[in-house]
Amino acid sequence: MESLFPNLELSTKSLKPTSFLLSSPRFSSLKSRIITKKWTVSVPCVCSSSPTVKKTESKLHTNGQDFIRSVGKGVIGFAAAATALASVCYDAPAFAESLTVAFPVSRASEVNTVQRTLVEAWGLIRETFVDPTFNHQDWDLKLQQTMVEMFPLNSADVAYTKISGMLSTLGDPFTRIISPKEYQSFRIGSDGNLQGVGIFINIEPRTGHLVVLSCVKGDELIEINGERLDGFTSEAAAQKLRGTAGTSVKVKVHSAMESSRDASIREVNLPREYITLSPISSTIIPHKTRDGHLTKTGYVKLSAFSQSAAIDMANTILDMETQGVHSYILDLRNNPGGLVKAGLDVAQIWLDGDETLVNTIDRDGNMLPINMVDGHAITRDPLVVLVNEGSASASEILAGALHDNGRAILVGHKTFGKGKIQSVTELHDGSALFVTVAKYLSPALHDIDQVGIMPDVQCTTDMLNSPRDSLLKNESSTSSLEADSCILVAEHELDIQESVGTAS
Repeated sequence: MESLFPNLELSTKSLKPTSFLLSSPRFSSLKSRIITKKWTVSVPCVCSSSPTVKKTESKLHTNGQDFIRSVGKGVIGFAAAATALASVCYDAPAFAESLTVAFPVSRASEVNTVQRTLVEAWGLIRETFVDPTFNHQDWDLKLQQTMVEMFPLNSADVAYTKISGMLSTLGDPFTRIISPKEYQSFRIGSDGNLQGVGIFINIEPRTGHLVVLSCVKGDELIEINGERLDGFTSEAAAQKLRGTAGTSVKVKVHSAMESSRDASIREVNLPREYITLSPISSTIIPHKTRDGHLTKTGYVKLSAFSQSAAIDMANTILDMETQGVHSYILDLRNNPGGLVKAGLDVAQIWLDGDETLVNTIDRDGNMLPINMVDGHAITRDPLVVLVNEGSASASEILAGALHDNGRAILVGHKTFGKGKIQSVTELHDGSALFVTVAKYLSPALHDIDQVGIMPDVQCTTDMLNSPRDSLLKNESSTSSLEADSCILVAEHELDIQESVGTAS
């Protein structure tokens, strides 16, 4: 789920861009100075004068830079029943022009709010969706049809399903709308910041109970502020734990260490604070090479591409360099992606020069390479990247950039195959629209979408079914990593790289 601007690729705010520089944080001395690193993106002009569309049957009119979609009685047959006409006017993000849509107002106020959201979503799709044919359909007519279906409804929830239904006709599962609550959870994942109590919770599969995964592992969460949690999902419980920093929340927990349930139940007041979530967990693996030499391999697990991913990784690598690490394993297994810009920032930690990081293809079929500018890697030590079928989107961009530029060997299994980039726009009601706005190819022009990336070396799937949440606890058991068959394969590949480097 990646936002293009300001995070990367194409401007949604600039007027008639032709080419521009995008800045990203780069890293100097350990955990301290941050300087500006630039890369170049060449973009053709995406702006135009207001479209002139003449469709008698749908009554589309133009007037200077504004044009009005009239949903009239001659087309949809319910205008006579409407008590009034409402209109929505917004700035089309890629075109800096105003679009006004008139529509009959629903008598149900909550449905009328969803009508506005429908028009917003329709307009954003109209101006930015990667397929200009909209899956070979009349997108203006689709708005009319959806408004017809929505008008008689009385429930906002049902009305929202009509928006989802309209989006589903685009044939792209990644173009979708999410509720305000879902968007807040997405923001926490991408921003890496929240206000809460600082624990990880999840459903225990065998019992269905909510358990604490970090702080005090295994404790069962029973109540939050006096409310029993039977039947609660982990996300619903997390929402209750979150709140304004400086306040507190009262919870009851059952300790997994106690045999008597009554004796082990205790009530705790937990203060809410500002919490920063790091997507990085790491450890140093002692490793004996084939010639018997003892060396250190830095293992870095990246679970998601949040805004802090590149800085956190840079600091981790810099720390490991001071501890005498001579090779690295970057684990992208089960990393579903995140912010595209974060993926490209991470790539720069490992690459030098003016390398191409990725190629994007816009809705007009123009290929736009994204290149580094005079890059300087933090380390040039041998690198293996672990991938599997859960590595998607920004993970595939990063893996492709490191592999195609000859920086890393890929070990694992074929990746997911999501070669599309989404913009994310918050709508007026707090919901958010994800729109696929571009496709991408790897630096070597390999198509990733629905194909994936095949690793150089495959490994078995031992231990890949362990809970993904354990990867978020900022710890990596060296003993468990040594039993991971893919780690063993990665270490073997690092031995080969180091021996080749020594021989040369």
